[in-house]
Amino acid sequence: MRFCVSGAAGFVPSHLCDRILADGHEVVGVDNFLTGHSRNVAHLRQESRFRFVEHDVCQRLPDLGTFDCVIHAASPASPKDYYAHPIATLDVGSIGSRNLLELARASNARYLVTSTSECYGDPLEHPQTESYWGNVNPIGIRGVYDEAKRFAESMTMAYHRVHKLDTHIIRIFNTYGERMRLNDGRVLPNFMYQALRGEPITVYGDGSQTRSFQYVSDLVEGIWRLLFTDFHDPVNLGNPAEITILQFADEIRKLAGSSSDVIFKPLPQDDPKVRQPDISRAMKVIGWEPIVGRAEGLKRTMDFFKKKMGK
Repeated sequence: MRFCVSGAAGFVPSHLCDRILADGHEVVGVDNFLTGHSRNVAHLRQESRFRFVEHDVCQRLPDLGTFDCVIHAASPASPKDYYAHPIATLDVGSIGSRNLLELARASNARYLVTSTSECYGDPLEHPQTESYWGNVNPIGIRGVYDEAKRFAESMTMAYHRVHKLDTHIIRIFNTYGERMRLNDGRVLPNFMYQALRGEPITVYGDGSQTRSFQYVSDLVEGIWRLLFTDFHDPVNLGNPAEITILQFADEIRKLAGSSSDVIFKPLPQDDPKVRQPDISRAMKVIGWEPIVGRAEGLKRTMDFFKKKMGK
């Protein structure tokens, strides 16, 4: 089969490209390097079944040929990135979604959009199920990402209903692993970078807020399984093992063998107080649940960062 993957030079999409190629298929990766990096796909450049196109999917797409599957995974994904690029974030969820949906429609291809647990905002339901509509501040500083993804989901379902396109939606919960950027701005690379350098670990708020972290290979497996179903409603993909940010900081510090102190700064506006996926739907629809425990996943990721930092 022939796949188009937008955002291919990003953290998660680059791992997805690896999986597609490993299964013997062809990939056209598209990225404008706004937040992705060429090093994430450098190992694929000599692969005959991989073609990279540097392009902004919010602009008219070049002639890329026809596809069996189109995966729209392009978007800034960390607060640092979408604070810096708010309009581009909204564009890729709206204009970019429309362009990729039209590409899929032209080929009558399967289409999958990578959405986010941020659709739930600062949730009033815990854990979060796919039927929960969320608690999002549309004009808040985080709203550009939340609403971009919510719009992308709505547009995807409109194409499914109006054009009978075979569409799929995943809502990704906090994901980590190799190829994350050290300056990503998200909690895991921040903590690992600070711990490995012996710097104070920065916790926002009092650290009682919770997150649920899944390793990237588990996420990729869930995407792959959902893509080949006839299920069209959103599906949560995340690890239900919930942990407070303060506990997480302690885990990272111990793993790094660091004596870093923890310092506290004010909690950013609309930062979610809790985050835990209900994965009942994923278990039922695609027989999926995460298999990489946090201890193993964190060790792999820490080894990656140590190598990157020359430790």
